[in-house]
Amino acid sequence: EYIHQGKKIALVINTVDWKKGLDFFTEENFFIQVGTWWYDSGKTLDRHIHKRYERIAERTMETIYVVSGSMRVDLYSEEREFIDDFVVQAGDFCVLMNGGHGYHILQDDTKILEVKNGPFFSVEDDKIKF
Repeated sequence: EYIHQGKKIALVINTVDWKKGLDFFTEENFFIQVGTWWYDSGKTLDRHIHKRYERIAERTMETIYVVSGSMRVDLYSEEREFIDDFVVQAGDFCVLMNGGHGYHILQDDTKILEVKNGPFFSVEDDKIKF
């Protein structure tokens, strides 16, 4: 966990962090929910449909999963001041919650899967680049 001025900025989940069963790493009030499943053969999960429920997301949170290669993640405060950096590599999962961030690809053919809350309006409406 990366915490700055009492706010969670980022959370990195490595495969060694997984626990058997269903395990969520994010807090229930976060705009994005991240959990892991680890079950043995034969486990059945209940069929379900998610109900429509109005949710208000005041900001975009994103998650990245490194499929292959590696990437450095630079973390910044809300005031755009550098906080810290770390490297994520194949199999790592990162949740970016508050503050700012930048990415630097470290290896050729790095593949990243990104998931974030939506809807997406436009780069101009969603991002402040610095």
